[in-house]
Amino acid sequence: MAKKKVKKYKLKIKSAAKKRFTITSTGKVKRRKVGMRHLLEHVSSKTKRQKRKGADVSKSDIKKVKALMPGLVK
Repeated sequence: MAKKKVKKYKLKIKSAAKKRFTITSTGKVKRRKVGMRHLLEHVSSKTKRQKRKGADVSKSDIKKVKALMPGLVK
């Protein structure tokens, strides 16, 4: 008797995580800094300039973020 093939489903990436995080080629997870949407007139130019660049996700959260993006993690 032939075995039945079990249909395998693709693991979907969470849309929220896909929009907020990127995984670099070395496996690091990058994010955008908060506080650059509105009410910027009272924020100093130095602070705004520093917030333009991305930041790394903390070590304690990397595992959680990668779990949300199963297809992208190597």
